[in-house]
Amino acid sequence: MRGVGAQDAEFVRPDLSHRAVARLLVVLATASGCLDVFCVTQLGGFFASVITGNLVQLGHHIVAADSRLLSGGLAAVGGYAIGVAGGTLPLRHAKLGWRSRTHLVMVVQVLLLVGVAGGWWATGGRPGLAASLTLLFAAATASGIQSVVTISSGIPHATTTYLTGSLTSIVRGVVFDPHRFAAGAAGMSRLLGLLGGAVLGAAVLRVAPLWAPTLAAALVASVLATATAISRSRRRLPSRSPGEDEQQDHREDRAD
Repeated sequence: MRGVGAQDAEFVRPDLSHRAVARLLVVLATASGCLDVFCVTQLGGFFASVITGNLVQLGHHIVAADSRLLSGGLAAVGGYAIGVAGGTLPLRHAKLGWRSRTHLVMVVQVLLLVGVAGGWWATGGRPGLAASLTLLFAAATASGIQSVVTISSGIPHATTTYLTGSLTSIVRGVVFDPHRFAAGAAGMSRLLGLLGGAVLGAAVLRVAPLWAPTLAAALVASVLATATAISRSRRRLPSRSPGEDEQQDHREDRAD
Protein backbone atom coordinates (compact mmCIF):
# COMPACT_ATOMS: atom_id res chain seq x y z
CA MET A 1 0.00 0.00 0.00
CA ARG A 2 2.86 2.38 0.71
CA GLY A 3 4.17 1.93 -2.83
CA VAL A 4 0.76 2.81 -4.26
CA GLY A 5 0.53 5.92 -2.08
CA ALA A 6 3.98 7.07 -3.16
CA GLN A 7 3.04 6.48 -6.76
CA ASP A 8 -0.17 8.50 -6.32
CA ALA A 9 1.74 11.39 -4.73
CA GLU A 10 4.15 11.44 -7.63
CA PHE A 11 1.22 11.20 -10.02
CA VAL A 12 -0.48 14.24 -8.50
CA ARG A 13 2.53 16.55 -8.36
CA PRO A 14 3.77 17.83 -11.75
CA ASP A 15 7.49 17.86 -12.40
CA LEU A 16 7.51 21.51 -13.52
CA SER A 17 5.79 24.66 -12.26
CA HIS A 18 3.33 26.59 -14.39
CA ARG A 19 5.84 29.41 -14.84
CA ALA A 20 8.55 27.06 -16.12
CA VAL A 21 6.13 25.32 -18.47
CA ALA A 22 4.83 28.63 -19.86
CA ARG A 23 8.37 29.69 -20.74
CA LEU A 24 9.22 26.35 -22.33
CA LEU A 25 6.10 26.54 -24.48
CA VAL A 26 7.38 29.77 -26.00
CA VAL A 27 10.52 27.92 -27.09
CA LEU A 28 8.39 25.12 -28.54
CA ALA A 29 6.37 27.68 -30.50
CA THR A 30 9.64 29.08 -31.84
CA ALA A 31 10.68 25.58 -32.92
CA SER A 32 7.32 25.17 -34.65
CA GLY A 33 7.89 28.37 -36.62
CA CYS A 34 11.33 27.13 -37.70
CA LEU A 35 9.98 23.75 -38.74
CA ASP A 36 6.97 25.08 -40.63
CA VAL A 37 8.93 27.59 -42.67
CA PHE A 38 11.32 24.80 -43.62
CA CYS A 39 8.56 22.39 -44.62
CA VAL A 40 6.44 24.87 -46.55
CA THR A 41 9.38 26.19 -48.56
CA GLN A 42 11.42 23.02 -49.05
CA LEU A 43 9.05 20.05 -48.88
CA GLY A 44 6.33 20.76 -51.40
CA GLY A 45 4.38 23.67 -49.93
CA PHE A 46 2.85 21.86 -46.96
CA PHE A 47 3.18 22.75 -43.28
CA ALA A 48 4.25 20.41 -40.52
CA SER A 49 1.53 21.65 -38.15
CA VAL A 50 -0.93 24.04 -39.85
CA ILE A 51 -3.51 21.42 -40.74
CA THR A 52 -6.11 23.99 -41.83
CA GLY A 53 -3.80 25.22 -44.57
CA ASN A 54 -2.82 21.67 -45.47
CA LEU A 55 -6.45 20.60 -45.87
CA VAL A 56 -7.15 23.59 -48.12
CA GLN A 57 -4.11 22.68 -50.22
CA LEU A 58 -5.15 19.04 -50.25
CA GLY A 59 -8.63 19.93 -51.49
CA HIS A 60 -7.16 22.07 -54.25
CA HIS A 61 -4.85 19.30 -55.40
CA ILE A 62 -7.65 16.73 -55.36
CA VAL A 63 -9.53 18.83 -57.91
CA ALA A 64 -6.35 19.53 -59.87
CA ALA A 65 -5.58 15.78 -59.85
CA ASP A 66 -1.93 16.50 -59.03
CA SER A 67 -0.78 13.16 -57.63
CA ARG A 68 2.61 14.49 -56.51
CA LEU A 69 1.17 17.30 -54.40
CA LEU A 70 -1.75 15.13 -53.32
CA SER A 71 0.69 12.66 -51.77
CA GLY A 72 2.39 15.53 -49.95
CA GLY A 73 -0.89 16.65 -48.41
CA LEU A 74 -1.68 13.12 -47.30
CA ALA A 75 1.79 12.77 -45.76
CA ALA A 76 1.44 16.05 -43.84
CA VAL A 77 -2.09 15.47 -42.54
CA GLY A 78 -1.57 11.77 -41.92
CA GLY A 79 1.74 12.28 -40.15
CA TYR A 80 0.25 14.90 -37.85
CA ALA A 81 -2.68 12.63 -36.97
CA ILE A 82 -0.32 9.74 -36.21
CA GLY A 83 1.80 12.03 -34.03
CA VAL A 84 -1.27 13.10 -32.06
CA ALA A 85 -2.36 9.48 -31.60
CA GLY A 86 1.14 8.33 -30.66
CA GLY A 87 1.65 11.18 -28.21
CA THR A 88 -1.77 10.68 -26.61
CA LEU A 89 -1.37 6.97 -25.85
CA PRO A 90 1.30 7.27 -23.11
CA LEU A 91 -0.31 10.42 -21.64
CA ARG A 92 -3.97 9.46 -21.75
CA HIS A 93 -4.17 8.34 -18.11
CA ALA A 94 -1.92 11.08 -16.69
CA LYS A 95 -3.28 14.23 -15.09
CA LEU A 96 -2.52 17.60 -16.62
CA GLY A 97 0.96 18.95 -15.94
CA TRP A 98 4.51 18.33 -17.12
CA ARG A 99 5.53 14.89 -15.86
CA SER A 100 8.12 12.18 -16.43
CA ARG A 101 5.96 10.68 -19.16
CA THR A 102 6.08 14.02 -20.95
CA HIS A 103 9.85 13.71 -21.15
CA LEU A 104 9.58 10.26 -22.72
CA VAL A 105 7.13 11.51 -25.35
CA MET A 106 9.40 14.44 -26.15
CA VAL A 107 12.34 12.10 -26.65
CA VAL A 108 10.43 10.60 -29.58
CA GLN A 109 9.77 14.07 -30.97
CA VAL A 110 13.44 14.98 -30.76
CA LEU A 111 14.45 11.74 -32.49
CA LEU A 112 12.01 12.44 -35.32
CA LEU A 113 13.38 15.95 -35.79
CA VAL A 114 16.95 14.68 -35.71
CA GLY A 115 15.90 12.19 -38.37
CA VAL A 116 14.50 15.03 -40.50
CA ALA A 117 17.75 16.97 -40.15
CA GLY A 118 19.82 13.87 -40.92
CA GLY A 119 17.74 13.04 -43.97
CA TRP A 120 18.05 16.60 -45.24
CA TRP A 121 21.83 16.42 -44.81
CA ALA A 122 22.03 13.00 -46.45
CA THR A 123 20.30 14.25 -49.59
CA GLY A 124 22.39 17.42 -49.74
CA GLY A 125 19.28 19.54 -49.34
CA ARG A 126 17.85 18.16 -52.60
CA PRO A 127 15.61 15.22 -51.67
CA GLY A 128 13.63 13.39 -54.33
CA LEU A 129 9.90 12.84 -54.09
CA ALA A 130 10.07 9.77 -51.85
CA ALA A 131 12.61 11.38 -49.51
CA SER A 132 10.62 14.64 -49.37
CA LEU A 133 7.46 12.77 -48.42
CA THR A 134 9.33 10.86 -45.74
CA LEU A 135 10.82 14.03 -44.27
CA LEU A 136 7.46 15.82 -44.36
CA PHE A 137 5.75 12.86 -42.72
CA ALA A 138 8.34 12.76 -39.92
CA ALA A 139 8.14 16.53 -39.37
CA ALA A 140 4.33 16.44 -39.22
CA THR A 141 4.43 13.50 -36.80
CA ALA A 142 6.79 15.47 -34.55
CA SER A 143 4.40 18.44 -34.66
CA GLY A 144 1.48 16.22 -33.71
CA ILE A 145 3.42 14.97 -30.71
CA GLN A 146 4.27 18.55 -29.72
CA SER A 147 0.59 19.51 -29.86
CA VAL A 148 -0.26 16.72 -27.41
CA VAL A 149 2.58 17.71 -25.10
CA THR A 150 1.33 21.30 -25.10
CA ILE A 151 -2.30 20.39 -24.45
CA SER A 152 -1.37 18.09 -21.56
CA SER A 153 1.15 20.56 -20.07
CA GLY A 154 -1.34 22.05 -17.63
CA ILE A 155 -1.48 25.55 -19.16
CA PRO A 156 -5.15 26.23 -20.05
CA HIS A 157 -5.86 26.77 -23.76
CA ALA A 158 -2.14 26.81 -24.62
CA THR A 159 -1.00 25.94 -28.13
CA THR A 160 2.42 25.99 -29.79
CA THR A 161 1.68 24.64 -33.27
CA TYR A 162 -1.65 26.21 -34.31
CA LEU A 163 -2.17 29.69 -32.88
CA THR A 164 -5.29 30.98 -34.63
CA GLY A 165 -7.24 30.39 -31.43
CA SER A 166 -4.62 32.23 -29.37
CA LEU A 167 -4.86 35.33 -31.56
CA THR A 168 -8.67 35.13 -31.45
CA SER A 169 -8.66 34.95 -27.64
CA ILE A 170 -6.22 37.85 -27.31
CA VAL A 171 -8.20 40.15 -29.62
CA ARG A 172 -11.54 39.23 -28.03
CA GLY A 173 -10.10 39.83 -24.58
CA VAL A 174 -8.86 43.28 -25.55
CA VAL A 175 -12.22 44.19 -27.10
CA PHE A 176 -14.14 43.05 -24.04
CA ASP A 177 -11.78 44.68 -21.54
CA PRO A 178 -8.73 46.65 -22.82
CA HIS A 179 -7.35 46.81 -19.28
CA ARG A 180 -6.92 43.05 -19.20
CA PHE A 181 -4.46 42.88 -22.08
CA ALA A 182 -1.89 41.39 -19.70
CA ALA A 183 -4.11 38.32 -19.33
CA GLY A 184 -3.19 37.33 -22.88
CA ALA A 185 0.53 37.91 -22.42
CA ALA A 186 1.35 34.20 -22.46
CA GLY A 187 -0.52 33.67 -25.71
CA MET A 188 1.11 36.73 -27.22
CA SER A 189 4.53 35.41 -26.20
CA ARG A 190 3.86 32.17 -28.05
CA LEU A 191 2.63 34.08 -31.11
CA LEU A 192 5.80 36.15 -31.13
CA GLY A 193 7.84 33.00 -30.57
CA LEU A 194 6.25 31.40 -33.63
CA LEU A 195 6.89 34.50 -35.71
CA GLY A 196 10.47 34.74 -34.46
CA GLY A 197 11.04 31.09 -35.25
CA ALA A 198 9.77 31.56 -38.79
CA VAL A 199 12.05 34.56 -39.27
CA LEU A 200 15.01 32.68 -37.82
CA GLY A 201 14.28 29.59 -39.90
CA ALA A 202 13.99 31.66 -43.09
CA ALA A 203 17.27 33.40 -42.31
CA VAL A 204 19.08 30.09 -41.82
CA LEU A 205 17.62 28.81 -45.10
CA ARG A 206 19.21 31.77 -46.83
CA VAL A 207 22.69 31.57 -45.33
CA ALA A 208 23.07 27.87 -44.43
CA PRO A 209 20.19 25.84 -45.89
CA LEU A 210 21.58 22.48 -44.82
CA TRP A 211 21.30 23.58 -41.19
CA ALA A 212 17.65 24.71 -41.40
CA PRO A 213 15.91 21.62 -39.94
CA THR A 214 18.64 21.26 -37.33
CA LEU A 215 17.44 24.47 -35.70
CA ALA A 216 14.01 23.08 -34.79
CA ALA A 217 15.58 19.87 -33.46
CA ALA A 218 18.01 21.87 -31.31
CA LEU A 219 15.23 24.04 -29.84
CA VAL A 220 13.05 21.07 -28.91
CA ALA A 221 16.07 19.23 -27.50
CA SER A 222 16.90 22.28 -25.36
CA VAL A 223 13.34 22.25 -23.99
CA LEU A 224 13.65 18.57 -23.13
CA ALA A 225 17.04 19.08 -21.46
CA THR A 226 15.81 22.08 -19.48
CA ALA A 227 12.61 20.33 -18.39
CA THR A 228 14.59 17.28 -17.28
CA ALA A 229 17.02 19.40 -15.26
CA ILE A 230 14.23 21.36 -13.57
CA SER A 231 12.25 18.24 -12.73
CA ARG A 232 15.30 16.63 -11.14
CA SER A 233 15.93 19.68 -9.00
CA ARG A 234 12.29 19.81 -7.89
CA ARG A 235 12.38 16.16 -6.89
CA ARG A 236 15.26 16.92 -4.53
CA LEU A 237 13.12 19.48 -2.67
CA PRO A 238 11.15 18.39 0.42
CA SER A 239 7.82 16.92 -0.61
CA ARG A 240 4.82 19.22 -0.31
CA SER A 241 1.10 18.61 -0.45
CA PRO A 242 -0.68 19.25 -3.77
CA GLY A 243 -2.29 22.35 -2.23
CA GLU A 244 1.10 23.78 -1.29
CA ASP A 245 2.41 23.10 -4.81
CA GLU A 246 -0.56 24.94 -6.30
CA GLN A 247 -0.02 27.91 -3.98
CA GLN A 248 3.65 28.02 -4.96
CA ASP A 249 2.71 28.02 -8.65
CA HIS A 250 0.32 30.92 -8.04
CA ARG A 251 3.08 32.87 -6.27
CA GLU A 252 5.45 32.24 -9.18
CA ASP A 253 2.82 33.31 -11.70
CA ARG A 254 2.25 36.58 -9.83
CA ALA A 255 6.00 37.15 -9.66
CA ASP A 256 6.09 37.07 -13.47
